[in-house]
Amino acid sequence: MGKETGFLEYDRVERGYDDPAERVTHYKEFVRPHPPEALRQQAARCMNCGIPYCHNGCPVNNIIPDWNHLVYEDDWKNALAVLHSTNNFPEFTGRVCPAPCEAACTLNIVDQPVTIKSIECAIIDRGFREGWVEPQPAETKTGKSVAVVGSGPAGLACAQQLARAGHAVTVFEKSDRIGGLLRYGIPDFKMEKHLINRRAVQMEAEGVQFRTSAEVGVEVSFQALRDNFDSVVLAGGAEEPRRLDIPGSELPGVRLAMEFLTQQNKRNAGDDEVRAAPRGTLTARDKHVIVIGGGDTGSDCVGTSNRQGAKSVTQLEIMARPPEREDKATTWPDWPLKLRTSSSHEEGAERDWAVLTKRVVGENGDVAGLECVRIEWKDGKFEEVPGSEFTLPADLILLAMGFTGPRRRGLLDRAKVELCERGNVAADTQRYLTSERGVYSCGDMRRGQSLVVWAIREGRQCARAVDEALMGTSELPR
Repeated sequence: MGKETGFLEYDRVERGYDDPAERVTHYKEFVRPHPPEALRQQAARCMNCGIPYCHNGCPVNNIIPDWNHLVYEDDWKNALAVLHSTNNFPEFTGRVCPAPCEAACTLNIVDQPVTIKSIECAIIDRGFREGWVEPQPAETKTGKSVAVVGSGPAGLACAQQLARAGHAVTVFEKSDRIGGLLRYGIPDFKMEKHLINRRAVQMEAEGVQFRTSAEVGVEVSFQALRDNFDSVVLAGGAEEPRRLDIPGSELPGVRLAMEFLTQQNKRNAGDDEVRAAPRGTLTARDKHVIVIGGGDTGSDCVGTSNRQGAKSVTQLEIMARPPEREDKATTWPDWPLKLRTSSSHEEGAERDWAVLTKRVVGENGDVAGLECVRIEWKDGKFEEVPGSEFTLPADLILLAMGFTGPRRRGLLDRAKVELCERGNVAADTQRYLTSERGVYSCGDMRRGQSLVVWAIREGRQCARAVDEALMGTSELPR
């Protein structure tokens, strides 16, 4: 694949970013794509290894060496066809996926993996520019109907696959716009929302109907879905946030990360403050901001706080600081634990590890600080380090500590499906069938908090399972 000696001739070169001082003045994407010849050289580095471990690292089973080779051969249209054969939305994964495929790349043994994510993004972006991405409506209709609850990446992938199989598909979304986490959880500077809109246009041309502001279990009866559709797919995501259970956490300046991020995304979409912030405006402007949680959502809060004009931003993580570089002998080709610095961190933030929060300091009825203590792992548990207590000034504390599973109120209470021991909807990865006949589940609602790429995989596989159950057989890929 690629050029046989390409990995020896060309070094890995990542996409560049606009200068931090400039990009924090707006909410647009700021990645600088490779020029065409540089991209061809990066594709040439795919080394035709005997066992392409990138396949193991990619949840959607992308045929990575093949489209790398096609880019090297300047055959972009076929590269797009190969890419779309396994991934409905490479423009999403090419922007927000952490690229486990690159961690699994053979060249990562020497810290020089192929720039798979950059090439993927370039293929799909060119495909849209050239007009190669077109609706693929089914040639014949099956007469069967499916309701998909949730329009995040799992729900969208499932809906598109089922529509292409000839079923009548209706997607129900509780928010005012489709996209789920893609729309309101991921900042525009990481993924602009016109990318979702253009896919919605394609899917509507393929026969998918979207019903927004229609929360199943609240505005829409779940029983009505059971009565009016042949199958129902639950793809609502894992939205129950992990809470901070310490004294003072009830103060108004302690807020959930998703509320903070959603408000800004709504403003970027043109909503006024009444629609963007129904509970009152939440802003980091001129505030000392503390973000609790060291993952991607925490990083997104850092980037958004800097753009809103925070005085300072501090991100805290309960786990110890990971190593700068992983031990390849013990981790490759698996996803390694190592220090990861995002573009938002580069824009300005203090980061601290092995920190346990103890109490929110209040003053005049709101947040004034956060008492913390350092911890260490001993005898299988965290222990506080004596004498390590400290207090950080704070005006706004954002909770980005992950999610515990899907919300039960409304939809799941009405659906009466069984839950697993983790609190997710119980369903396997072959049939994706819940405890209720004709009701399926996929994505984070079934799997728990995970990656966009895993959601797309589950949506595609669930679509095949539904199609097979309805028709007795299925030609949809897994």
